[in-house]
Amino acid sequence: MSVGLHVASAKKTPQPSPASEAQGQGQQDGGTGPRLSVLRRDCLTRDRHRCVISRVFDLAEAEERYDTPGGARDDEGNLLVDEPDDPAYLEVAHILPHSLTQTNREGKLDASNKSALAMLTMFDVGVTELLQGPEIDCPRNAITLTPQHHLSFGSFKVYFEHVPGTDTTYTIGTFHKQSYVRRAPFPVTRELYLTQTIEPPSRRLLAVHCAIAHILHLSGAGDYIDKICRDIEEYGVQADGSTPLGQFVSLAIGSQGSSSGYTEGVKQ
Repeated sequence: MSVGLHVASAKKTPQPSPASEAQGQGQQDGGTGPRLSVLRRDCLTRDRHRCVISRVFDLAEAEERYDTPGGARDDEGNLLVDEPDDPAYLEVAHILPHSLTQTNREGKLDASNKSALAMLTMFDVGVTELLQGPEIDCPRNAITLTPQHHLSFGSFKVYFEHVPGTDTTYTIGTFHKQSYVRRAPFPVTRELYLTQTIEPPSRRLLAVHCAIAHILHLSGAGDYIDKICRDIEEYGVQADGSTPLGQFVSLAIGSQGSSSGYTEGVKQ
C-alpha cells in the first residue's frame, strides 16, 4: 500500500462529467457519479464559487453569469471584472481520499483499504464513522480548490491547521520548496465560508489530513510507514492498537506537535 492513504493513486478526486454520469462509465459504484456531481454543486455553493486557498472565482460559473445585466458579479454582489486574479476552473477535493471506501468487484474492501481505514483510528478514534459508504462524499469531507492546489492537497503537500479559539479559521501551509511557490499565498490564514444548509469541512478530517502531511514530511518517514503498512496487511492490527505505526505516530506527534500544532483538533 502506498504511503499516506493511497497518495500515489488518489492524489485528486475524480471529477464528475455529464457524459460519465449519463452513461455510468468508469469504475465507480452505482450512485457515485451522481453523488460527486451533487458534492461539487454543494461545495461550490458553500465556498461561494471560490478556491478556499487562493479565493480565485470559478471560471465556469463566471461564464454562466457573463450576460447578467449590469455585469457578472460574485456571490457577494461584487463585479467579477474588478477581481485581482482571472477566474479559473475549480474542482471538488476530498479531504481524505474518495478511494478509501471504494469496493472491489465482489463489493468488499481490499486489504489495502482496510489497512488504511485502520490507520486512521490511530489518529482519531471513531473518525472512520464520518467516512462510511456514501458519507465519504459528503461536504464535510470536501473543499473547493484550483487543480494545482487540489493536486498539492491530495499529495499532502498542503495542509490546514485550525486556529485555536475560532470555529472555521485555518492557517494553510505547504511543504513545497519555497523557491517554487514564491507567488503562492503560503502560509495564509482563511476563514471558511458557512451556510445554513450545507455542512462545513470537518475540523476532525482536516486535522487528520494535517497530521498525515506532517508525518510524511519527516525525514525517512515514507519508507518506514510503507514497511509498517505491509506488516499490518500481513499480520493485522492488534485490538489495543499497539502497532509500530501507532508508536511512530505518537513519537512524531510528540516531537513535532509542540512547534507546529498540527494535531490540534484531531480528537475534537
